[in-house]
Amino acid sequence: MLTTSTLLLAGCSGDDGTPVLTWYTNPDDGGQAEIAARCTDAAEGRYRIETSVLPNDAASQREQLTRRLAAGDTTMDIMSLDPPFIPELSEPGFLAPVPDDVAAATTEDTLDGALAGAMWKDEIVSVPFWANTQLLWYRKSVAETAGLDMDQPVTWEQLIDAARDQEKYLGVQGANAESMTVWVNALVASAGGQILQNPEAGADELVTDLDSDAGRAAADVVGTIGSEGLGGPGLPTQAENESMLLFRGDNGSFMVNWPFVWPATNAAAEEGAVPEDLIDDIGWAVYPQMSEGQESAPPLGGINLGVGSESQNQDLAWDAIQCIVEPENQSYYFISNGNPPASASAYDDPEIEEMFPMADTIRESLDQAVPRPQTPYYNEVSTAIQDSFTPPSQVAEGTAVETGNFIEKVLRGEALL
Repeated sequence: MLTTSTLLLAGCSGDDGTPVLTWYTNPDDGGQAEIAARCTDAAEGRYRIETSVLPNDAASQREQLTRRLAAGDTTMDIMSLDPPFIPELSEPGFLAPVPDDVAAATTEDTLDGALAGAMWKDEIVSVPFWANTQLLWYRKSVAETAGLDMDQPVTWEQLIDAARDQEKYLGVQGANAESMTVWVNALVASAGGQILQNPEAGADELVTDLDSDAGRAAADVVGTIGSEGLGGPGLPTQAENESMLLFRGDNGSFMVNWPFVWPATNAAAEEGAVPEDLIDDIGWAVYPQMSEGQESAPPLGGINLGVGSESQNQDLAWDAIQCIVEPENQSYYFISNGNPPASASAYDDPEIEEMFPMADTIRESLDQAVPRPQTPYYNEVSTAIQDSFTPPSQVAEGTAVETGNFIEKVLRGEALL
C-alpha cells in the first residue's frame, strides 16, 4: 500500500532548473506523450511536460488518483480524468479551480455532451480533452431486409424486431461491468428519465428515479434482449470487444459501441481475420431511440484534464493544458489514437473524414450525449446497477425499482455491494 510519505513529493525541476510538469495519462498508443512533447517545445523553456501512465482500467485509475490526491501529492500537475469520477474528486477540493480565462479559452467550441461531462454543480471543474460516444453500427444487408431507412432515426423496438425476425444477434454489452451502467444510463436518459433525481445531494439524501416509466422501459429492453437470447450466447460476459466480434460474425445485425470498432474491423479485414467485403456491409447512425420521435441520449465517455489542488505548478499546468487541448492536438489525437475530439472545430481536419467517414455522426452524437450520473458516489451507484441488471436474462419489469431501492440502501449503509 502506498503511504503518505511516498506521495508527498517535492515540486520537480530538471537538471537545468526548468520546471517539470507531471501529466498522469490514461494508457494509449503514445499520443499523449507526443502532445506533451509538442507542448514542451511550444513552452520554449518555461516548463517541460513528462507523462506518467495510469493503470489500464478506469477503476484502478480512480483508486490511484484518489489516494494520491487525498495524500496531498504535490506532483499531481495534470491529470487525465474519466468524467464519471470528476464529482468525487471535485467535491472534497482535490481539484484546483479552473481559472475563468482558461475555462473560456478551452471550452468555447466544446460539444454539448463533452462540456456537460466536465462540470460539477454548474461549474466547469475540468477541461475536455477528448470525448467519446457510442454509435449504432449496423449491417446494411440486415437493415435492408428489415425494410429500415437508416437515414432516419430507428428505435430499439425496431432493432429487436429485425434481429428476432432474421434470427440475428444484437451487439450489446451484458457483462457485470461498467459497460452495463453505460447501457442502462443511455436507455433511461433516451426515455426521458434519469437515474438520480438529485445527484448533488449527500448520501443520506440521494434519491433515485428508476421507479419511473423511463426506468421500466430500460429494464424492458435489457430483459427482452437477454431472455430471448437476442444478444447471443455469450451476453452475460460480453463487453465491448466481445460484442464487436459478435457483430462481425454471420449472425451480426446491429450493435451499440464506441468508434474504436471501425479501425479495429478495418485492421481485421486487412489481416484476413474477417471477409474483405464485411467493411462494405457496415453502416453507422446515431444511437437508437426509445420512442419514435424522441431524441436519443447516447453514452458519453472520454477524458478531461484537471490540476491537483496541491500542485506546486498550477499556473504552468493550466498554461500547458491550454496547449494540450488546442483543436489541432485534438485532431492529431483522433487520427493517431482513434479518440474523438471534444472540440467542434477539430473535426474540420480533412484527414479525420478520410480515416473516420462517420466523424459527422460522432460529432452529432456528442452534441446529444448525456453523462452517466454525476455524483460523488458514482462508484457505489454504478456497481449497484451492474449487480442488479446482470445477467440480462433475469432482468424483469421490477428490476428498475429494485435497483433504485438497492442504491439508496447502499448509500445509507443499510445494504452492502
